[in-house]
Amino acid sequence: MEVRFSVIETGWGRFLVGWIPAGIVSLHFPGHRPRRAVSPPKGPARELGRELDGYLAGERRSFSVPLVLRGTPFQLRVWGALLSIPYGMTVTYGELAARIGNPRATRAVGRAVGANPIPILVPCHRVVPQGGGIGGFGPGPHWKERLLRLEGAI
Repeated sequence: MEVRFSVIETGWGRFLVGWIPAGIVSLHFPGHRPRRAVSPPKGPARELGRELDGYLAGERRSFSVPLVLRGTPFQLRVWGALLSIPYGMTVTYGELAARIGNPRATRAVGRAVGANPIPILVPCHRVVPQGGGIGGFGPGPHWKERLLRLEGAI
């Protein structure tokens, strides 16, 4: 099925969402330029617009819009574990590796976290380094810090 792209206007800027009728497949932060034509948000993209705007305004703590995650079995396990991290909480990469039953896979977990195609909804921003600080984040550390502050995690 072909992925459609739509722009979602929020109080934090214009997010680009990739979607199919079954659910959301990707989310890109403001400043990301689409490589394909953009269509008006419909179905799950429209619903995500409402939910994301509420979350970024501090009025929503979870999402109900369906997600369509595509990745390796290992990535899917890591992303599933990300979904279990509660709002406002953080875990380390090592803790996440232990949660999926592979405590020695910290670096592989870090790569899988970095490959997450649906940040915020699959809350990779809630994973921090063991030694302190907030760590990396694909869209930029300022976005990660902003999300963690929104949730009261820092």
